[in-house]
Amino acid sequence: MDYTPEIENMVCVCKGPNNGPAPIPEEGKWVQAKEVKDISGLTHGVGWCAPQQGACKLTLNVKKGIIEEALIETVGCTGMTHSAAMAAEILSGKTILEALNTDLVCDAINVAMRELFLQIVYGRSQTAFSENGLPIGAGLEDLGKGLRSVTGTMYGSSAKGARYLEMAEGYVAEIGLDEDNEIIGYKFVQLGIMMELIQKGTDANEALATATGTYGRFADAVKTINPRHQ
Repeated sequence: MDYTPEIENMVCVCKGPNNGPAPIPEEGKWVQAKEVKDISGLTHGVGWCAPQQGACKLTLNVKKGIIEEALIETVGCTGMTHSAAMAAEILSGKTILEALNTDLVCDAINVAMRELFLQIVYGRSQTAFSENGLPIGAGLEDLGKGLRSVTGTMYGSSAKGARYLEMAEGYVAEIGLDEDNEIIGYKFVQLGIMMELIQKGTDANEALATATGTYGRFADAVKTINPRHQ
């Protein structure tokens, strides 16, 4: 350790109090985090790239400083999907400090990692007050049946009005309109469930019918339209 002459010539004054860092809530405990291994928790965060062309929602489940589970969901940019595939291989098994300083290929995913790091080291995780946190696999359960991200995709123009394309329930196949041409419901297909049925040997048309449902007053519609072609 190098010291300047000014420091070398100073009188040594003993340091009295040594209280350590303020405790943070982690998985139902109050922890004085002094090292990376002291950090645990599950949390979510969102990142975006510089041109704001796309965004990433990142979910991490950290146990004793190690990322044991990572869920990467992206929207708005086709290239991000390949970056997410690489990040899924990169993140698991790293400490949160390693992950913070690792190139996760996509700027949006890097920003999401930064935001999650801040949350988790300050004790703002989703599991801060949950005893023992959540088991590995809890992040995957966020996707629900069929393991598909919840995506909302809507489009509207002043000339032709709104088009519902993707809702929480799934792919919107038809929009129901009343006598005033106002939307009163829609028909949707749960693509994840449909694909699972097909993979189990169900006929594709039967699987489609099983995975199809309606929302709102779709049955009362005067007419229906395909939101992608009409």
